[in-house]
Amino acid sequence: MLQSYRARHGKRALPALLASLALAGVLAGCASSSVGSHNRAETPNIGAMSDRQIQEVLGHYEAKYARHPEDVATAIGFAQALVAAGRTEQAVAVMQRASIRHSSNREVMSAYGKVLVADGQFEEALKVIDRVQTPDRPDWRLYSAKGTILDQVGRHDEARVNYDYALKVAPGEPSVLSNLGLSYMLTGDLGTAERYLREAANHPEADSRVRQNLALVIGLKGDFTEAERIARDELSPEQAEANVAYLRQMLSQQDRWKDLKAIDGKPKKTG
Repeated sequence: MLQSYRARHGKRALPALLASLALAGVLAGCASSSVGSHNRAETPNIGAMSDRQIQEVLGHYEAKYARHPEDVATAIGFAQALVAAGRTEQAVAVMQRASIRHSSNREVMSAYGKVLVADGQFEEALKVIDRVQTPDRPDWRLYSAKGTILDQVGRHDEARVNYDYALKVAPGEPSVLSNLGLSYMLTGDLGTAERYLREAANHPEADSRVRQNLALVIGLKGDFTEAERIARDELSPEQAEANVAYLRQMLSQQDRWKDLKAIDGKPKKTG
């Protein structure tokens, strides 16, 4: 949820939120993918969980990973939980190990790219994604993942080209439409962002992450009543209140868009 991401990542809240959504697309979108067969990871909707629930899921995957570190679904689920908990360096180590063992598995490499993003390693993430994408078997999840990385380094036009490619392979895919909407949000085109996010939210396979990002955009446009309604839908009272509190905090700023851009600091990996 929005507030817990802000608390865990500080100025990296919006990039982390984008990364989470993209990773969710890599995982949850597998069932509708038409790019061939490969191992499919099934992980819970961590993006809609409270901090306590994230810790419970993290404990579950940590124990499972200790028993079966070679299992693709377990490694990806563990890495996703680690990112949600703010332990990005460990998530990178988990997916690096998985990528060595499963170097030809696109799902693994996509997930590896996203945890690199969460850790601020943008250029390395682009290399990982490009390494496994092939023109003869285009994977919409890889195009979408690359788009989110490019957005986070300010290359928005290139990002949208990749989202367009993804939508040609998987027309109407809500995770791609949502990422495209976030791309326009990052450049201040809130009308276009809302249009894509509404289309994504109306898709029968859209999850709460899509709707929470729609709430953010609508709130940024000034319609807090609708934003609050969307932020409360399908969530527990605790989660809903956290989302609403964060929206109120952000939208109370005199210059709302400047505040959003300040949060999107696009940090680089150092050290």
